[in-house]
Amino acid sequence: MKYKNIIIPPLFLTITGTVLHEGGFSVAGVVTTPLVEWDGEFYLISGEIRPGVRTPDILRGRFTGKTQKFGWLNTLILILYFGVLVWIGYFFSKRQKNTDDYFKGGGRVPWWAAGLSIFGTALSAITFMAIPAKSFATNWAYIWLNAAILVAAPLVVFYFIPLFRRLKITTAYEYLEIRFNLFLRLAGSISFILFQIGRMGVVLFLPAIALNVVTGIDIYVCILLMGLLSLLYTFMGGIEAVIWTDAMQVVVLLGGAVLSLVLITLNLEGGFSGIVQTAVADNKFAAFDMVLDFRKPTFWVVLFGGLFSQFATYGADQTMVQRYLTTPNMKAAKKSLWTNIILTIPATLLFFFMGTALYAFFKENPDHMNLTLKNGDSIFPWFIVNELPNGVVGILISGIFAAAMSSVSSSINSAATAYSTDIHFRFRPGASQHGLRVARISTVVIGVAGTLFALFMASWEIKSLWDVFNKVLGLIIGSLGGLFLLGILFRKAHSKGVMIGFICSLLLQAYIATFSQIHLLLYTATGVVACVGAGLLFSYIIPDKKFRQQPTRQ
Repeated sequence: MKYKNIIIPPLFLTITGTVLHEGGFSVAGVVTTPLVEWDGEFYLISGEIRPGVRTPDILRGRFTGKTQKFGWLNTLILILYFGVLVWIGYFFSKRQKNTDDYFKGGGRVPWWAAGLSIFGTALSAITFMAIPAKSFATNWAYIWLNAAILVAAPLVVFYFIPLFRRLKITTAYEYLEIRFNLFLRLAGSISFILFQIGRMGVVLFLPAIALNVVTGIDIYVCILLMGLLSLLYTFMGGIEAVIWTDAMQVVVLLGGAVLSLVLITLNLEGGFSGIVQTAVADNKFAAFDMVLDFRKPTFWVVLFGGLFSQFATYGADQTMVQRYLTTPNMKAAKKSLWTNIILTIPATLLFFFMGTALYAFFKENPDHMNLTLKNGDSIFPWFIVNELPNGVVGILISGIFAAAMSSVSSSINSAATAYSTDIHFRFRPGASQHGLRVARISTVVIGVAGTLFALFMASWEIKSLWDVFNKVLGLIIGSLGGLFLLGILFRKAHSKGVMIGFICSLLLQAYIATFSQIHLLLYTATGVVACVGAGLLFSYIIPDKKFRQQPTRQ
């Protein structure tokens, strides 16, 4: 059979709008056949080699990416980093005498450490990679999602934190029983526990995909490293170990991002001003899509959805509420949330600008792009491993592990707190004598469950799972946020009316998710509005002889 040289046409990189020239290769000249992709390879099947004559040959090929080895120095840095995390867990294990120490740190945590922990819990590895990937591929439209915290935070600081501190509770869901009834407490706590197990799976799995692509570390090894190490230091040191490792991981995470941005700037012609000029010319800073369309992430959808999401997260999520309760007093608790806000705004700008800088870098250096990257969230880790010097790579990859483990350890400890306090000790009061043992057993069970879920996800279709996870997040957290808003801000709301409102909200959310094209970012908003609206309405319509006023326990 005769072969002729077929030159690959110039490749057009759609995101940066640049052309990449590659070499050619020799194949049989075939026509009238499709190029089929399967299992990471492409196939050219039985095309015509001349009029009316087809070849029986099947041509197979694949794109190969250029990847540097992770190297012994980077591996050593990663091992040392993991060792420090385990040592922190061991150090704080000596302070764990009872459940108050294990779940609330004995009220010994300084406000700035609690604030760093709140920030680290919210800023997961998904965010560390996804925000730069989003601004790299599109623009800054999603920046208003985090900016909404400026509106939501004062409500939490002036209404929620004082109430939680005054009641001397351990979980946010205890308040629901004090204010309404046991059913709502259990509904909130169980929903939270199940959600955190699912969240752990996603937070472990998605970074593992990117780390596997750019470092070659097996995806199951990545998941097990992050999951089991997070479980180990959380098991030993309780919430104090979680908070102090969070504080260290935030420093690594932000420091790594700043260092990456500096190195990108130094390696680009024109430096910082060159990045800005490229971004302005290509409209990469666009953040104001003012069209009133609830099906797309426009300015109004992102801002409105972000406002309710931030309120529900910081006002009704046990991972956040628990940190308000670890500080010595109410003033320190409020300062911890303000610390998080002060960090969130510049960090959001940093990560969005990181994506824009990556865009400028690959536009100027298209030959450095890996054409085999299928997961867009891998673009930042890819740059780290292939463009930065050894040692620095180890620190920054540690930052990605840090961001994931910070969120995972918080989920483990908070879910264990919810189970122990809201379920185990609630129905078996005598078990509180062995509270620390129960706390640690529940920590192990929940940590293993979250890690196993991530391992199962490694063999499933991630795209559909991620969509479902986002839907469940919006559907559940919105209705729960509505319960707290009803209890704290509306004195006339009572248990019967609120329970009906909660059920109505869930039903409406299920309808929206099934039949509506409304954007995912608005799910939390519709849940809060429906729960509050229906809860107030039925509280006025239906009398309740067992009406409970706002609790005033000192």
